Amino acid sequence: MTARAQEIRTGLAWLHAADPVLARLIDERPDFDPDAWIRRLPAMGLFGALVFAIIGQQISVIAAMAIFARLTGRFGGRVPNADELAAVDPDTLRGLGLSRRKAATVLDLAQRFRDGRLSEGELSELPDQEVIGQLTHIKGVGPWTVQGALLIALRRPDVVRPADLALQHAVQTAYGLDRLPTPAEVAELAERWRPYRSLAASLLLAAARPG
Repeated sequence: MTARAQEIRTGLAWLHAADPVLARLIDERPDFDPDAWIRRLPAMGLFGALVFAIIGQQISVIAAMAIFARLTGRFGGRVPNADELAAVDPDTLRGLGLSRRKAATVLDLAQRFRDGRLSEGELSELPDQEVIGQLTHIKGVGPWTVQGALLIALRRPDVVRPADLALQHAVQTAYGLDRLPTPAEVAELAERWRPYRSLAASLLLAAARPG
């Protein structure tokens, strides 16, 4: 068993004991794989995951993946590094489907990684909140974006995005609520899932998908 598989197994056992709603979802899904959606993406580090998360702001996952595929297609199907992306013209990015704002944010991010103001290696060693604190200084990058990148690139185990509308709907359904929970209510509920909030959120989202 790989270290990641053991981490998932341990996390699911902990959540099963901590929350009866999650226990039911776990029992109903013996083959649940929290990393299945990540494997549909190209291999990428933290920089690439941040670019993907920026592209995905306020659009559907399908749309984000289509735009990201057009971007990687310019580089032979791989995720460009910071040097390569910093050299791309803003109009080229807009032609791939990025808004003017997102193109500017992506290029600013790339330049910061290119000139050493940001380091993937250093960021990867920091706690979640410190990574969020450093990256949200960039215009157009908020906590939601950084948290998404932490999930994709680093598989951080205790990340939850309470303002994610899909997660709010998943919580409403799983817990039988008569209204959509607020981000604050989702965050409060998620306290019982620590230190496996990433796994709990992934389980809830998987349970909410048709089929």
